[in-house]
Amino acid sequence: MATVAHFQPALFEFLADLAQNNNRAWFLAHKKRYEQAVKQPLLHLMADLQAPLAAVAPELVVDLRPVGGSMFRIYRDTRFGADKTPYKTHASAHFRHQGSVGDVHGPGLYLHLEPDACMMAAGIWQPMPESLKAIRQAIASDSQAWLTAKAGLTLWGEALKRPPAGFDPAHPCIDDLKRKDFVTSAPLPAAQVFGSELLETVVAQALAWQPFQRFLTRAVGL
Repeated sequence: MATVAHFQPALFEFLADLAQNNNRAWFLAHKKRYEQAVKQPLLHLMADLQAPLAAVAPELVVDLRPVGGSMFRIYRDTRFGADKTPYKTHASAHFRHQGSVGDVHGPGLYLHLEPDACMMAAGIWQPMPESLKAIRQAIASDSQAWLTAKAGLTLWGEALKRPPAGFDPAHPCIDDLKRKDFVTSAPLPAAQVFGSELLETVVAQALAWQPFQRFLTRAVGL
């Protein structure tokens, strides 16, 4: 496994500067910095990640295409929100299950790089209604398997205030049955982001999350 530092402090320096100058003119003038400090190092990490991730989570796809692949674009979709700033102030990638590579709401492993907010996450965010129902049914019918799969994890995301229709309000996993997201995460301190063991950390965390991931992927039929 590679033992080189993929990122330099220039990653955070660029993203912090972008947060203060989030406009097209500034970005175009500093696009070379983006390429050198953010885009190319992330693609390098992803290339090095392919083989070791395949060894522990072969169902996850690391797509190296710079456009349309695992790496999210730096450009924001400003069509529907009040925030019209054109660029994201973080770098990120989503390694999706091979059965749902075109679905941001499918199961996968997520990497988020942002000053003071770096993290990894796993699970399913905002699943479509059919998938959400399937996950709830899997939890309700085999609660012990679910409790084993999520043991030691803290889940976050949105949840209903009341039990979903068709599910027993007295079910021992009712709090999880109310969930609309099934996601867990772990912080990545800056020392890890800029250290030589980042790749090893990502792979080890992916392996630790496999029981949780596999419960969810089986639940949605993948």
